[in-house]
Amino acid sequence: MTTRRLFLIRHGETDGDSSVRFHGRNDVPLSPAGRMQMRRVHWKLRDQVIDAWVASTLRRSWEGARIASGGARVRLDPDLREVDFGRWEGLTRDEIEAQDPEAHARWQQATPERGFDFPGGETAAAFRARVSGATDRMLASGDPCAAAVLHKGVIRQMLRHLGIADPGPSRPALAEVLRLGRLEETWRLL
Repeated sequence: MTTRRLFLIRHGETDGDSSVRFHGRNDVPLSPAGRMQMRRVHWKLRDQVIDAWVASTLRRSWEGARIASGGARVRLDPDLREVDFGRWEGLTRDEIEAQDPEAHARWQQATPERGFDFPGGETAAAFRARVSGATDRMLASGDPCAAAVLHKGVIRQMLRHLGIADPGPSRPALAEVLRLGRLEETWRLL
């Protein structure tokens, strides 16, 4: 049996202001507001039968999954960590543009297919391969329905890997729940 239903959930707000700062490898915890957002996710999903909960090894992910799951067991996968932003870790978009205007311009012109290698960080190809492999392992686990509390870049890469159209640059928002279903071999955003 393979997974047929999937909930992809972006973690809540962090002490490091994930809504405006780029945190990849930075291991910032959820803020009080982020924990409240994840409690709201728990209430939103409380009537769903979820067979497995998954998170990355970064605190904002596994803490969010622990809260959203109501304390259920959470499988951690280091390959589901956010991309390493390199020397841009912890900066805002405006700070990146001011400090590194040429690289910022190349980043803005990048496409998901071509990708962008963050200065001093992870290559786009390595990130895609890492997340795609973790996605395949999660879906082959035999759990009919899984929920994963993850990071924005990871969720966007998972959607691309599953053949789902880009939901737009601002999505998923913090604590947003994306519901996916698979019919035969085709995944759809529900």
